Amino acid sequence: MKFRIAITVFFGLASLPALAAELSDISNYREYSSAFSSSGQPTREQLEMLKNAGFERIIYLAFSNNENALADEDVVVKELGMDYVHIPVIWEQPTASDFYAFAGSMQREPDRKTLLHCQVNFRASAFSFLYRVLYEDVPIGDAKDDMDSVWLPNQTWRELIFGILEENGESPYCDECLWETDD
Repeated sequence: MKFRIAITVFFGLASLPALAAELSDISNYREYSSAFSSSGQPTREQLEMLKNAGFERIIYLAFSNNENALADEDVVVKELGMDYVHIPVIWEQPTASDFYAFAGSMQREPDRKTLLHCQVNFRASAFSFLYRVLYEDVPIGDAKDDMDSVWLPNQTWRELIFGILEENGESPYCDECLWETDD
């Protein structure tokens, strides 16, 4: 029995670097902690890879009728044994309610390994930024650097971010924070 466990541990550890490399193939994949990542739209195969990497929950922030979306993503995720949460966020009109619906899902089981995604990781990286600052006490400069590595929020998203931070008594400003937009 000890031998079988040793082989499993050995091969499990040996495959971790390969699995991490495969996860990085997901569009704009960002790992923030051992329990929280964000990305653009994963493929069916990548959803299975996420399951094999220990992900337990997928949260999707775009609409299922997007041309790049997996129309049956909910079915695929559930068949893989993961939880699926869909919060369709209108790109041009994101709301604080959208963010708080996401945050509420995360807060129900904060240690559950989660991938938050949309089509290209713009919505998801903005929500990740807010969640990490407000609920995980990540310094705003660090969280902003991670978001900026994906995109610079446009005016609409910047206003949403600033509004939610203000509601929670947080300032969006820090010494190294530049809030340029991509407009």
